Amino acid sequence: MQKMTLVIGNKNYSSWSLRAWLMLRQAGISFEEIRIPLFQSDSRAQLTQWSPSGLVPALHHGALKIWDTLAIGEYINELYPEKRLWPAQPAARAVARAVSAEMHSGFTQLRHNMPMNCRLTFPGKGITPESQADIDRVSAIWRQCRTTYGGDGALLFGAFSIADAMFAPVVLRFKTYEVPLDPVCTAYAAAITALPAMAEWVHAGQQEAERLPAFEPYTVSS
Repeated sequence: MQKMTLVIGNKNYSSWSLRAWLMLRQAGISFEEIRIPLFQSDSRAQLTQWSPSGLVPALHHGALKIWDTLAIGEYINELYPEKRLWPAQPAARAVARAVSAEMHSGFTQLRHNMPMNCRLTFPGKGITPESQADIDRVSAIWRQCRTTYGGDGALLFGAFSIADAMFAPVVLRFKTYEVPLDPVCTAYAAAITALPAMAEWVHAGQQEAERLPAFEPYTVSS
């Protein structure tokens, strides 16, 4: 089988890149990584060479290009069904797809007010009434999935799934902004951050040199 190439942005900031990267890495699927720093003078020109939308992530597999995160997840799940990236049980699988789609299209206030940042912490910042509503909904999803479908595992549906990859950047956001969580959600967040692939991503993000002020709105200038 031809090797895959995944095009991503900055590991410190690009939450969508993390989602696709984590799916592949956690599943143990071999791929080449191409990192294009975002919001540089030549970023758009570089991105459009790889992604029809000019956005990341973009997966290349032979002549095929896939430039949507959930579509990437569905594709690798079909290619590698033995990786079980969706739950095996139909009801659990339907709910996993539903919460993944909700994450894909929603939570705009959380995204806007609490940008992902692996490198810094901003305790309590960005928690507006609107972003708190998103936090509450995320917490409700995590509790429902863990209590109904988690079984003996530590993740949303027990074993790692695409749903966990979709919520992984939120786990990092909650850590960066020190969002208070209930015990169920705290345990789930700890399980995600303990994944070796997550530790690898965070470490790489912390080593990046780029500083993007739009993603660090609470940094105090000297």
